[in-house]
Amino acid sequence: MTTETIAYNRLVEHLAGMGVRGRYQGGALRVPGLCHDGDAPGTVAIRRGNNGGVVIHCHKCNDNRGFLEVIGWTEADLFDEPLERSRDRPADDTWIPCRDRGHTRVAQYIYRDENRLTVHGVTRCDRKCFAQWRPEPATKSGRRWSLNDEHGNRLVRVVPYRLPQILQAKEDDRVVWIAEGEKDVHALVDHGLVATCNAGGSGKWTAEHARHLEGMDVTIVADRDKPGRAHALHVVETLRGLAHSVYVVQAKTGKDAADHFAAGHVDSEFLQVWAPIPHPGERAVTQ
Repeated sequence: MTTETIAYNRLVEHLAGMGVRGRYQGGALRVPGLCHDGDAPGTVAIRRGNNGGVVIHCHKCNDNRGFLEVIGWTEADLFDEPLERSRDRPADDTWIPCRDRGHTRVAQYIYRDENRLTVHGVTRCDRKCFAQWRPEPATKSGRRWSLNDEHGNRLVRVVPYRLPQILQAKEDDRVVWIAEGEKDVHALVDHGLVATCNAGGSGKWTAEHARHLEGMDVTIVADRDKPGRAHALHVVETLRGLAHSVYVVQAKTGKDAADHFAAGHVDSEFLQVWAPIPHPGERAVTQ
């Protein structure tokens, strides 16, 4: 039996047994998104993988988990042979580039667009390695561990972390907090605030990130060190003429937002250090 007649054909036969029919387009079998009731036949694309097996991509979920759950399959069913050799990567998302050095993933942050589709992701390990990846349905892991091509050209959009939540905050007229990293963003979110950051840490914020905050009230949490100060200054400059107001604060205790909350403080206890773009009618405070 060839690789073409194992996982891929088994899935086609399985769907046929469920009464699911699709159409072939662009090298893929396109079927309804069973994980989304009433979706058109093109919602889910099914292709043969480069190294055997089968690749599924739901254009609404931007992954295959919901679809697999509906049809009663698991990730392991997508491959022709068990992944037994150490050089093979698992089909799930637990593999990280530094795992071969004994590192373990402790967090994963998904950057999504306006439609909540995955643009790229960031993993963090227990040794504080950060690795970025982009979705790639043609691979066994469903991702590529680079945001650029071989010439260094970026292949994915630049979006701020938690963009859908930012856009909702704009509708609700809420303040958006900008931290230096994802861990601090989640510390802020865990205390009921709307927060964001850029991937890659200090110095990586751009005007492309800032444009999504047009007309909004913004509070920047500057890390208590030289890179944190420089990062906050740069973020402020990208927001001039764009944001409704901008304030810069620091942790009352420790270096960053996570330290601030870990020490038992609340959001109102952040120390204001600069008001570069105060609310209209409020006097500007020089740095």
